Amino acid sequence: MLIKVCGMRDPENIRQVAGTGIDWMGFIFYARSARSIDSRQWTVDSLKKTDSPSNCHLSTVICQLSTVNRQLKRVGVFVNATPEYMMETANLYKLDYLQLHGNESPDTCYALQKRGYAIIKAFSIASADDLTSTTEYEGRADYFLFDTKCNSYGGSGKQFDWSVLASYKGNTPFLLSGGIAPDSVDAVRNFRHPQLAGIDLNSGFETEPGMKDAEKIKTFIDKIKK
Repeated sequence: MLIKVCGMRDPENIRQVAGTGIDWMGFIFYARSARSIDSRQWTVDSLKKTDSPSNCHLSTVICQLSTVNRQLKRVGVFVNATPEYMMETANLYKLDYLQLHGNESPDTCYALQKRGYAIIKAFSIASADDLTSTTEYEGRADYFLFDTKCNSYGGSGKQFDWSVLASYKGNTPFLLSGGIAPDSVDAVRNFRHPQLAGIDLNSGFETEPGMKDAEKIKTFIDKIKK
C-alpha cells in the first residue's frame, strides 16, 4: 500500500518525514491553502531568479529528497492552474506526479499525460453519485484520489463514508484521502477494494498547518504494514 503525506513546506520537516519510509510526498501549489508553498508567494519566476535564499533552499531540499529516501516520489498539488504553470513547476521541483484537485477537464489531464506527466485526479466524495464523474477520466489519469466533499478544495480534515466506494467499478487505481489520523489504523487495514492503491495523510498528523509529526507517521506506517 502506497503511503502519501501531503501539505509539506518546511525544509527540516520535509527531511524528517521523508525518513519515515513513505512512498509519496505532496507539495501544494495553491495560494488559498494554509499549507501552500504559494502562500509565501514563492513563485516559479522568483525561484528561477534566486531572489530569496529560503526559496532556493526549499526547492533544493525537494529536488534532493532521493538522497534521504530513494523510493520517494514528489507530487505537486494544483487547483485549476494553467498547464503552463504546472509544467514549469514540475520542472523546477522535479515532480514525479501532478495532482489535479480542482475542476480540470479530462482533456487537460490527457494533454499533460501526452507530454509525459503522470496524473492524479482528485474527486470530492460524499455519496456514490459523486463517483459517476470518474468515468470520463478513465485513461486520462494514472491514479484517482477520493477526498471528502466540502465547500473548499480539500482540507476538511473529515473522513467520508468509505463504504460508498463499493460503487466504484473503474479500472483506475485510487488513493483514500480525508480525515485519516493515527487512530485510523484498523479502518485502513479493514478496508478492501480491488483498486485501492494507497492512502493520503495530511492534517491528522499535524502539529500545525504544514508541520507533520514524523514519529506519529512512522508508528502509523509500521502498524499499517504489519
